[in-house]
Amino acid sequence: MTTTVDQGSVAAQKGEPNVLLKLWRNKETRSVIIQILTMAVLFAFFAYIINNAVLNLQALGKTFSFDFLNEPASYDINQTLIEYTSRDTHFRAMLVGILNTALVAVCGIILATILGFLFGVIRLSNNWIAAKLVYCFVEVTRNTPVLLQIFLIQGILVHTLPHPKQAASIGDAFFLSNRGMAIPRPIVEDGFMFTVIAFFVAIAGVIAFRRWARKIQEETGKIYPVLTISLGILVALPLIVFMISGSPLAFEVPELGRFNLRGGWTLIPEFLALWLALSLYTSAFISEIVRSGIMAINKGQWEAAGALGIKRSWTLRLVIIPQAMRVIIPPLASQYLNLTKNSSLAIAIGYMDIVATIGGITLMQTGKEMETMIIVLAIYLCFSLVISAFMNWYNKRIALVER
Repeated sequence: MTTTVDQGSVAAQKGEPNVLLKLWRNKETRSVIIQILTMAVLFAFFAYIINNAVLNLQALGKTFSFDFLNEPASYDINQTLIEYTSRDTHFRAMLVGILNTALVAVCGIILATILGFLFGVIRLSNNWIAAKLVYCFVEVTRNTPVLLQIFLIQGILVHTLPHPKQAASIGDAFFLSNRGMAIPRPIVEDGFMFTVIAFFVAIAGVIAFRRWARKIQEETGKIYPVLTISLGILVALPLIVFMISGSPLAFEVPELGRFNLRGGWTLIPEFLALWLALSLYTSAFISEIVRSGIMAINKGQWEAAGALGIKRSWTLRLVIIPQAMRVIIPPLASQYLNLTKNSSLAIAIGYMDIVATIGGITLMQTGKEMETMIIVLAIYLCFSLVISAFMNWYNKRIALVER
């Protein structure tokens, strides 16, 4: 007669740990188990929150759906980059809000970067007056709330600029008044696509030229005026194609009407105030990041470049800044994210961004608090992820490669 004995009991009698204990004592397996349990707890928590929210909505007689996006919005928007009327849907209003938010973010990032790098270099300048003036600007701007700066700039634009009839004119094409800044509106005609293609070809040519110039510099030490030649290519090639194709672009110039300026594009005071305030506020932080990045480079780099007879401006552009960028980029990405998220303050001055459209008027009209807030949060999350992905890519591109 054969007796079967459980293997686990035999292992226990021999003093050997069971299978589960072996798995737990393994470092990698234990890490995976802990992660699985953590994710399970998180999913359970979110499931509880969502179920609780759905039950509360049902108790109030509400349903969770995004059908309201197909309903008429029934409100006007003071600045639109695409065609929009109050008879359009809430979805269309959402698109207008997204584009307005993106416009502020992109314009703000560009201007803040230019001013930030300029102020950061001036802070280290030997010109005592310029350095102290920038120091005062940075300290005042960084230590005052950005919302107050937005109100201040809007007040200056609205109350100090002239009325449209007395608008300040630049070449009878650009007009600045308390209603905003009116600029010519381009009207694309047939054949303009060739100019667009030429522009992208010029970009490819600039990239190829920069790589070739860098290779020649590494091999022979000869330095070409890359910036000047690149700008020449970007301007000359599209311009030549534009002229050959018959100048297929016209401009609608603003004109003074009976009470206001007509025609062209108008940058409303709310946009200008938000753009300038966010750009100046963020540039103050960027200037400190640039200054600290430059100071992080060993002084021996300056001395070595000076010993080789390289001009100070060339040393800064070709030696110091490329090395400092590895220190500057990570905190710079955070400032770009802060500027994009701070654009939500637009609702305080009536600029119709995504918060004011879907998160404001649409919420008030439809009563869809959860749905509208989910949309707003998701949109800002997408903006942040795109900025982070680009900055991470650029950071890896300029990182030192070990051999």
